[in-house]
Amino acid sequence: MSQSVASGKKQAKQAKQAAHRPTSPHLEIWRWHPTMAVSIFHRASGMALAGALIGLLVWIIAVLAGDPHYSIVNELIGGIAGKVILFLATLAFFFHAANGIRHLVWDMGFGFAPKTANGSAWFVMIIAVCANLVLWRDWFFY
Repeated sequence: MSQSVASGKKQAKQAKQAAHRPTSPHLEIWRWHPTMAVSIFHRASGMALAGALIGLLVWIIAVLAGDPHYSIVNELIGGIAGKVILFLATLAFFFHAANGIRHLVWDMGFGFAPKTANGSAWFVMIIAVCANLVLWRDWFFY
């Protein structure tokens, strides 16, 4: 009987300790590294692309609704804030696409070594920024 009481107390103590432990690693525990950043940016870019899709649908509806509605949406898109949002949306697109290719390479079983994974993470970030700058170079430089 005393063993069952002791094991019950031990289980209660373990349950209490488990309740105070984090269920997954937190950002305060882990040191930032490229693969961690790319993983977080991939999720953020996916959410940004969902928002951009809603914006695209609003634009299409405005086109179909006629000139008064289209001119309002066109003014919003043509302003500085609209161009910044479009710039960030295209950056999200290029990043998400490049990281998707990286994941396809992983699905084939390549690139899991820490040095390779970190290098490919940096490559994805650099490609996304460069592709976006090439797309937007006329707006920036002319």
